[in-house]
Amino acid sequence: MNIQAIRGATTCLNNSSEAIEIAVKELVNELTKRNSLNPDQVISVTFSVTNDLNACFPAAIARKQNGWEKIALLDCQQMYVGSDLPYCVRILALVKLADDQSPQHTYLGKAISLRPDISN
Repeated sequence: MNIQAIRGATTCLNNSSEAIEIAVKELVNELTKRNSLNPDQVISVTFSVTNDLNACFPAAIARKQNGWEKIALLDCQQMYVGSDLPYCVRILALVKLADDQSPQHTYLGKAISLRPDISN
């Protein structure tokens, strides 16, 4: 196994705890599914959010996922750029993948526009 970084992002419908929870759960579930990850393979995860999201912490939502309570999780605010995608949650996960496995980056919702070159 080797350590890889997996990137991803999604968007929320609005700045509410419910909308952020839906988006974070979908992002975490899709990222783990696409990369066939179990919690023991996840070393740490950093979430960043645009400055229009402050209703709750994405890490607190991810920590509720089965097996994620012991993973090192961190929230931060994305640097403000006027043309940034609104209501956006980004993720950077450091994980252990099999030597022959390539990271499958996960961009959902309107965040597909951030990395159309690697979104599927």
